[in-house]
Amino acid sequence: MRALVLTEGDVFKPPGAGDFNLPPLFGSGDWAFTKPMLLVVVSVAIVATYFLLSSRKLAIVPGKGQFFAESIYDFSRNNITREQIGSKDFKPYIPLVLSLFTFILVNNIFGVIPLLQFPTMSHFGFPLALSLLVVYPVYHFVGFKRHGFVGYLKHQTIPPGAPGFILPLLVPIEFLQKFIMNPLTLAIRVFAAMFAGHLILLVFTLGGEFLLVEASGGLKPVSLIAFLFSIAMTLLEAFIQVLQAYIFAILSASYIGAALSSDH
Repeated sequence: MRALVLTEGDVFKPPGAGDFNLPPLFGSGDWAFTKPMLLVVVSVAIVATYFLLSSRKLAIVPGKGQFFAESIYDFSRNNITREQIGSKDFKPYIPLVLSLFTFILVNNIFGVIPLLQFPTMSHFGFPLALSLLVVYPVYHFVGFKRHGFVGYLKHQTIPPGAPGFILPLLVPIEFLQKFIMNPLTLAIRVFAAMFAGHLILLVFTLGGEFLLVEASGGLKPVSLIAFLFSIAMTLLEAFIQVLQAYIFAILSASYIGAALSSDH
């Protein structure tokens, strides 16, 4: 991106990928502890504490806290896990899907909370770790367990009814998709959305600040437009943050459902 020059000596340098590499809070090198790491720890504490407190004194007529917690649980249970895995097999996977949904949701929402203002999933390592170390092993393990090693490979790479002459082309493509691309694209979706959304917010916010402080009198009112756009984009980003948490959870559940199903 090109720098914006308003007057001699006044240069606006647009934000870029380097702005996501925050300095460590303490430590250095391989032992550096950064803000995204802290936010991950905080998100786990928030999710765990909220559900523990909201379920401590359960009542037939729930209070606001219990009602909201039950609504999140019911949504994860019935609208995600049960819909994608099926009523026969879904129950063991409710905790996993609920944890993925709430964990990613909180970490995404951090991006629009004042002072925090950083979506953890905009660092690719976090969604990649969830995908490769949590979702990927689970859905392949349950698939191998149900269908056997050879049976699961056939289940994943040979669509039912596929003509034999096309299998030499189809099998490598299906293998690449199911065993390599799926975990990568699962991580890339949420990462790309959080990275791009936060970058857009930085552009409008920092650009508005620069225009307000550094621009000549005629250009200062333009900063108001930039700030209004930043507010609108913040609202849009909040919606996308919730949506991406839902997409990650529903795709994870769908992969497990596909691995367990008797059909391809």
